[in-house]
Amino acid sequence: MLINLGRLLMLCVWAFLLFNLVHPFPKPLKYFIDVALIFMVIMHGLQLVLMRATQPKTAPGLSGVTQAKIFFFGVFELLAWQKKNLPKQ
Repeated sequence: MLINLGRLLMLCVWAFLLFNLVHPFPKPLKYFIDVALIFMVIMHGLQLVLMRATQPKTAPGLSGVTQAKIFFFGVFELLAWQKKNLPKQ
């Protein structure tokens, strides 16, 4: 439940950041949001690259849909993926 709430929050953040590209906010805020968008793209891309790099060679590869979900939802999708795929200890 909380993971789904986090996903919804991430969608709202992405929408807010991308809205700035279509309809820019006033000057000082515009630059801050542009930097935040660049930072978010870099961080979520880094999460995806690290997730792919830490997969064992014998594990099945991540599908394109899963990779897109990890990129857009970030840590919330990683938590959901971990909960679903890792064995209980």
